[in-house]
Amino acid sequence: MRGGSLRLWRLGVRNLRLHPLRSSLTILGILVGVASVIWLLAIGQGISTAAQRQIESLGADNIIVRSIKPRHEAAQGSSRRLIKYGLTRRDVERLLATIPTIERGFPVRELKREFRRQDHLVDGRLVGCTPDYASVTHLQIARGRFLSDRDLEAKRNVCVLAAETAARLFPVEDALGRAVRVEDLYYTVVGVAEPRAPSAGIGGSLAAEDYSSDVYIPITQLWSRIGDTTVTRRSGTFEYESLEVSQITLRVEDLSRVLETAEVVKATLASFHQDQDYGVTIPLELLEQARTTRLMFMVFMGIIAAISLVVGGIGIMNIMLATVTERTREIGIRRAVGARKGDIARQFLVETIVLSIVGGFCGVAVGLVCGPATRVVRQLVAETFPQAVGNLPEVIREVQPEIVGWSIPLAFGISVAVGVVFGLYPAVRAAALDPIEALREL
Repeated sequence: MRGGSLRLWRLGVRNLRLHPLRSSLTILGILVGVASVIWLLAIGQGISTAAQRQIESLGADNIIVRSIKPRHEAAQGSSRRLIKYGLTRRDVERLLATIPTIERGFPVRELKREFRRQDHLVDGRLVGCTPDYASVTHLQIARGRFLSDRDLEAKRNVCVLAAETAARLFPVEDALGRAVRVEDLYYTVVGVAEPRAPSAGIGGSLAAEDYSSDVYIPITQLWSRIGDTTVTRRSGTFEYESLEVSQITLRVEDLSRVLETAEVVKATLASFHQDQDYGVTIPLELLEQARTTRLMFMVFMGIIAAISLVVGGIGIMNIMLATVTERTREIGIRRAVGARKGDIARQFLVETIVLSIVGGFCGVAVGLVCGPATRVVRQLVAETFPQAVGNLPEVIREVQPEIVGWSIPLAFGISVAVGVVFGLYPAVRAAALDPIEALREL
């Protein structure tokens, strides 16, 4: 029995080798389908992973509250009155004092300012923060140090520069120990940060952030020397705005209590902010949403890729139907010498399965080079169309495909199943031929 099965497979391979071009094109259809499943799922996984890392960088145990300028204030902004909105220092104290599940809170104040060093000028963001800001935002220090508790308590005129800010203000000399001018104030540089890519906007209340032109100073120093009121000149008029805190990052002591703590934070702030001049972002909630979206995205990509396999299966059925017509005489002779219908059906079914298996193996091999191939293609496109590629979102320009382990057996299994399903009809049709009619083809 085993010898008969082996002869059946050998005969199937030999029959396929009689028409190498036809067999190769059929295998190519399966190859494209299998590779598509692996590639699309790998690209989807890479995009999803990048998005989840960005959310995880905010801290799953954090709650981020950010000041938002009310729309009616933005529309009615005038030089004749002071616009006051957003979070306050009292909000920070109130949240930490009344909500026991909050472990710590980190206020941040951001301002657009010009930074000067002799003839060098940089337009950037002045960030008043606490020493915990570096750990919360995963800011790495290249040289020197970050702000300390003593800097905060003494309201020292010290600062930490972002990498690009340091390079532009101090193109030749070392920035450490030098002074940077912010309006009429001078800050001594105590540290330079590592380069950091901009972050995309996450959630309705958390906008994209570019860390390249930042200068970090103690928030107590900013409050005491610069104050809360900013003046902006637009079209010959002046706009006065008062904002104490741009953002508060609250760290919850227990990850399982993040969501309920966020509800308490919202209720507490709602009692003191009638204009809804703040927004609450919950990274844990966003992370759960991202995981759900990832699953839906992967299923969608898998369905698209599976369609390619179905198309390849239709190609197999078409080729095998043509093969049945061409081999009518062979079928008649085999039936005349004693072959049963089952023998004929198995012969043609074996040939379709061989095509599917070979196409599946080749598709898996091509699918495994997804990462290197994507990098090569991306580099070629970037060199050919640099401006168009530069306008693409960062996640698209820098996405790294990640092979999903289960996509390989899934794609291969589907390819074999497709071969069996689409090979059944040609096999049954071949077995159903009348041997007398088939012999007339001689």
